[in-house]
Amino acid sequence: MVGWEDVYKVVVAMLPLYVALVLGYGSVKWWRIFTPDQCDAINRLVCYFTLPLFTFEFTAHVDPFKMNYLFIGADAISKLIIVLVLALWAKCSSKGSYCWSITSFSLATLTNALVVGVPLIKAMYGQLGVDLVVQSSVVQAIIWLTLLLFVLEFRRTGTGISSNTTMEDSGVIEVEPGKDLETNEVVVSTRLSFWSLMRKVWLKLAHNPNSYACIIGITWAFIANRWHFEMPSIMEGSILIMSRAGTGTAMFSMGLFMATQEKIIACGTTLTVFGMVLRFIAGPAAMAIGAIAVGLHGDVLRIAIIQAALPQSITSFIYAKEYGLHADVLSTAVIFGMIVSLPLLVGYYAVLEFLN
Repeated sequence: MVGWEDVYKVVVAMLPLYVALVLGYGSVKWWRIFTPDQCDAINRLVCYFTLPLFTFEFTAHVDPFKMNYLFIGADAISKLIIVLVLALWAKCSSKGSYCWSITSFSLATLTNALVVGVPLIKAMYGQLGVDLVVQSSVVQAIIWLTLLLFVLEFRRTGTGISSNTTMEDSGVIEVEPGKDLETNEVVVSTRLSFWSLMRKVWLKLAHNPNSYACIIGITWAFIANRWHFEMPSIMEGSILIMSRAGTGTAMFSMGLFMATQEKIIACGTTLTVFGMVLRFIAGPAAMAIGAIAVGLHGDVLRIAIIQAALPQSITSFIYAKEYGLHADVLSTAVIFGMIVSLPLLVGYYAVLEFLN
């Protein structure tokens, strides 16, 4: 049962994030320390240095030989369900948008499991819950954040090529007018042009440490747990000096972004509610389907559903800001999601106790 002491532990884990957020906000809004260009530079520092090292650090210390593969399978099914629904919506609906499908995927599937999830799930289900939440975070970093990074890079590269391509370059790309500035759709005219675009995307990803930090981390985890040796202290210290700043600098960057917007709720009330519905209803519902499909039951089933209702991933905002896709929606989802998550998660816990 979750007591007041457990709630206090969750608040202790969450409050420092808001301190970093307020410092970032105040440094622009009140103290005028940073210019917009400097704010962008700070976000790039977070995106290309602190977050990759943070990702490597936590993936390198898991034990991949003790993972619950049924739980991971349920997680994969839930995310594939959401991908399928969003793809059909973008393809078949008159209001469909591939760019909004990307953002909706982030909102429905990507969670901030380590900061909020670990203390809360530990209070609810003990060490079993912690292990499953950490496993979920590792899989999210290896597969789903990498997939998100690929899609964002594909979108930006395709849009960049289309804006620099004239009608005479018919052998490269044809551009089909989009519905608005954020729904540009690039149509590749030939097989050669598609692979040319893919080559550019892969080259850019090869220079992005986020695309392989988790792969290197999990590779190290396999090797270290297979042959039972620890990371050299000089290597670990070199990583920790930056990785410990990962979450804090990400929240600081979000505060900078908030300060450059006209309103604190930059995306408006409608999109805020839309984001909350995807995060706290659609995500857990899809996870429930996936968990039941693979036969999860008992506490593992409950943990699977609750961890899918954790607050929005901070990394998803950093990527959205770097790639210029609905950063206002993601920042609002992170900030207000953490505020409303505690009572919602306790409510989920109480309801799920009735499941056998």
